[in-house]
Amino acid sequence: MIKYKLRCRDCETYFDSWFSSSIEFEKLKKKKFLNCHFCDSLNVEKTLMSPSIVRSKKNDEISIKSKKYNKIKNAISQYQKFIKKNFKYVGENFAYEARSLHYKNKKNSKGIYGEASKEDLKELKEEGIETEIIPWIKDNIN
Repeated sequence: MIKYKLRCRDCETYFDSWFSSSIEFEKLKKKKFLNCHFCDSLNVEKTLMSPSIVRSKKNDEISIKSKKYNKIKNAISQYQKFIKKNFKYVGENFAYEARSLHYKNKKNSKGIYGEASKEDLKELKEEGIETEIIPWIKDNIN
């Protein structure tokens, strides 16, 4: 990813934007997909930029962000342990199994978890079947 400082030649507004590469920037400019978000002009150009320099404050911020990340990762890990212990894993049959539980009124049965596409989840919601999306971290620790 690369961040460019852009300037609108019409309204003289400066703004930042991220691109996957400099080539991607050029493609978007050529196809006229780059516009000023203030005046909607297509007259947008790159300006001079300075490289980011890592300072000690940045290192402190990185350390804080790393601690926050680890705290969140541990919380998700605890949720995963609870789910694995208390729910039945149904794999990619989640949508089918959720419908089976819902329409057969199996209120006292063990809950389920598994994988489903966004389309499956949308259809389940439209049918009145409640589901939740939970972030899942793969356990790659040896």
